[in-house]
Amino acid sequence: MKCLLVSDSHGSETELSEVIERHRGEVDAVFHCGDSELSNDSSILEGVHTVQGNVDKPGEFPEDTAETVKGVRVYVTHGHLYNIKMTHIPLSYRAEETQARMACFGHSHHPTAFEDQGILFVNPGSVMQPRTRPEQTYAIASFDESGGAEIRFYERESAEEVTDLYASFPAGTQ
Repeated sequence: MKCLLVSDSHGSETELSEVIERHRGEVDAVFHCGDSELSNDSSILEGVHTVQGNVDKPGEFPEDTAETVKGVRVYVTHGHLYNIKMTHIPLSYRAEETQARMACFGHSHHPTAFEDQGILFVNPGSVMQPRTRPEQTYAIASFDESGGAEIRFYERESAEEVTDLYASFPAGTQ
C-alpha cells in the first residue's frame, strides 16, 4: 500500500494540485491532514480524503477519518483537537480506538515520522508554510505485504527527497 500525505497547504491551490497530480498515478490513496482552506467541492480535492483543520471553514470537512487502504488502517486528523504541538498521547488514544496502523496529522507544520505502541505517526509537514525546517514538505508512506513501512519526505517544488527525514519501520517492531 502506498499513500500520499499532504497538510497545511493554506489556500495554495496551484502548489497543492501540482503535488497531488505528480503522485496520483503511483499511490493508492491521497490524504490531506487539514488546513487546505479550500471548499469541499474543490476539484483539487476530488478523490482526496480531507479533514478539517483549525483555519478551514467550520463544517467544511469531517474532523477526522479512518480508512482502510489495501489492508492498512489509516487514521487522519489535523491535530489541533489533540494538542499535538505538545504531545502525541491524546492522538495515540484515538488512533488506537480506530485500530489504526498509521495516524496522520498536521497542524505543527513539522515533518516527522515515528512509531509508538505499534502505530506509525506521520506529520508530512506543510506544503507551503514550513516552521521548523526550510523545506516545504509532503510525504509518501509505503507498506509492504509483511507490514513493514517506509516514510519518505519530499520538497514540494523540486520533488527531491529530503533524505534526513526518511524513516523505516520493519514488520514486527510494534
